[in-house]
Amino acid sequence: MHDHLLTPEQRVVRDEARAFVRDVPRRLLLDMDAERVRYPREYVEEAAARNLLGLRFPKEHGGRGLGWTSEVLAIEEVGVLGTSLGCLYSLPSIVGEAIHRFGTDDQKRRYLRPTLEGKLMTAEALTEPRGGSDFFGTTTTARREGDTFVLSGQKRFVVGAEGADYFLVYARTDPDAAPHEGISAFLVDRGPGVEVAHVYGLMGTRGGGTGRLVFRDVRVPAENLLGRLNGGAEVFYRMMVPERLTSAAGALGMARAALDIATRYAARRKAFGRPIREFQAVSFKLADSLTLIDAARSLLWSAAAADDAGLDPGYVRRLVSEAKKFCTETAWTVVNHAMQVLGGIGYTNVYPIERLLRDTRLIMIWTGTNEVMDLIIQHEWFKEKEGDWSPRVRSEGTRPRDVEADAENAGLEEEKVYGSG
Repeated sequence: MHDHLLTPEQRVVRDEARAFVRDVPRRLLLDMDAERVRYPREYVEEAAARNLLGLRFPKEHGGRGLGWTSEVLAIEEVGVLGTSLGCLYSLPSIVGEAIHRFGTDDQKRRYLRPTLEGKLMTAEALTEPRGGSDFFGTTTTARREGDTFVLSGQKRFVVGAEGADYFLVYARTDPDAAPHEGISAFLVDRGPGVEVAHVYGLMGTRGGGTGRLVFRDVRVPAENLLGRLNGGAEVFYRMMVPERLTSAAGALGMARAALDIATRYAARRKAFGRPIREFQAVSFKLADSLTLIDAARSLLWSAAAADDAGLDPGYVRRLVSEAKKFCTETAWTVVNHAMQVLGGIGYTNVYPIERLLRDTRLIMIWTGTNEVMDLIIQHEWFKEKEGDWSPRVRSEGTRPRDVEADAENAGLEEEKVYGSG
């Protein structure tokens, strides 16, 4: 941890999160991975009882009024438990973001506060069987009938499909509008017409009740429209910040857990009469892992601080995408290094490395694949650079040094040919 950067308040949050994680029963992790537990409601309730959910939300809604920089600390601690429990811990923060930012006072009273108090379990329904990364290609529909919307369609890969009391659901409300202009967000209670059609058998990240939901003419009260009608894109774009920051922070927890196990093993295990930590093939993997984790954490904290500061949304979007990509890929690399350090025993269930390996494979896919992160990163970067190149920036004297001019023949503009047109 970058302990020297923490405020006294942040240390308290971290220590409380660590105490919560220490008290999570070992048997719960094992039963979830063996799929003997479908949805650990008591785990979320205990986090709520300790006032550890949605730390950045106002106190009047059940949070602590802190910022992302404190919340990612807690999520990293919870991340050592694996992806399932980390995700279930984060969902009140993710769905809570939508309600806090776009919800009415009544919605905050009926949904946000009870969620942070552990009285309501929540989940989000984004992905469709034919959609994947094409979120705005959604085919789920909601048509207005009087004071209700009639919701029909399917969503898959919903963590908490079994167990959640209500869902954040996106549906098409204007079939004639452009894809990103005809979608709305709704808070949908579990009830008549909401069916769990399938619970997935997963490679890892088990025990969270991940399934496919079918909505069969579900009547959703008009007051459960979240944000403005056909304004779902606004909700979605904002939601990608908590989606990806929580994924990044949880990934760091898993990476740290794997490194701790590998470090202890390397100090104890002997080969050729020496601890294997004395062999560079082993110790250099640990050094690489530690460096990656520290670098990833620095990027994550920078992204969290940028959002807390209310900086330009495009800049925040780039940093958050970089953090999600780098932290999740770091976790995958570190867990693989750990398995290599442990050798054959790491491939067994004597150590939890094999479970961490199965868990970390998913996080490079969900909340937007890392290839999608690359698309966002380069898109926002070019927008920033085009601003640097503009005459307005040059005239204001805020542009950095033009290093392109630092070449002997930089002035030969006739040689700088960029193509036709």
